[in-house]
Parts: sequence; structure tokens; C-alpha cells
Amino acid sequence: MKEEKLVLHPKRTKGDDGYKTFSVRLKEETVEKLDKISAQTGHSRNELIGIFLEYAAERCVIENK
Repeated sequence: MKEEKLVLHPKRTKGDDGYKTFSVRLKEETVEKLDKISAQTGHSRNELIGIFLEYAAERCVIENK
């Protein structure tokens, strides 16, 4: 009978999942808008912020004066 091996991989440490955690300050009005969209879509506030930032970053154009 052939012995099966148990293969283990190093455990990911915090931050190894491709995400970085940090704080941001937002106007209360912006948070209220996010909460409203969150309630309507089922996406968390964090998910929405990530979606919105990715959308904006991909479409950002820097113009030199």
C-alpha cells in the first residue's frame, strides 16, 4: 500500500492576501451615500469603496498644465 503524504504550505500572514488595511477619513455625507448604496445592493461599505477606487484609478487621467 502506497503511503499518501500530507502536504502543508506556509500559512499566509496578514497582508499576504493582496490587500492592505488602512484608515481613511470621509465626510459624513459620503458615508451616508455609501450606506444607502450598501443597503440597496447588499455590498458592504468596504466592498463599495474598493470598487469605486478601482474604477476611478483605472480611468484617472493626469493633465500637466
